[in-house]
Amino acid sequence: MRLRIAVIGQSGEAPPELAALAREVGRGVAAAGAVLLSGGRDGVMAAASEGAHAAGGIVVGILPGDDPTEGNNHLDVAITTGMGMDARSIVLIHSTDAVIVIGGQNGTLLEISDAYLARRPIIVLQGSGMWADRLPAMALEGKYLDWRRNVAIEYAATPAAAVAAAVQAAQGRYPRPGTA
Repeated sequence: MRLRIAVIGQSGEAPPELAALAREVGRGVAAAGAVLLSGGRDGVMAAASEGAHAAGGIVVGILPGDDPTEGNNHLDVAITTGMGMDARSIVLIHSTDAVIVIGGQNGTLLEISDAYLARRPIIVLQGSGMWADRLPAMALEGKYLDWRRNVAIEYAATPAAAVAAAVQAAQGRYPRPGTA
């Protein structure tokens, strides 16, 4: 079974630098042989999807509504939930083995919290702005969202390092024969 790596980050129009980072992460996820999951729409989600799709990867979008055409043009599979944004985010997080955070606004913060509570590995791409850059200062010991210490948030300086950390963390969750 392939690893499943989610890429989360701001929706809407992503600044060119942020979109370039997301495309590079998407290419890396595809090159690692993992499936890229996202919220399936615009912004960071579309850029990561574009990168993975262009690299021959499998791209899955977990959409909030019932219309598969609301997904971006780079999805191989559009999963409609009819659940709205918040519940869709929970489905996304519980469908993944690791999460890469690129930038992010309020919806991304919700997904980070969902991932933390679900004990999914969280890899933050530093220098991508917004919540990705605010987390270290706000987190307990720079890596936990609260006293439970559910999962240590990891930080990566480059898209390649973020993908490598996500793959390693995902493999550690469910060791498969020949991967440990």
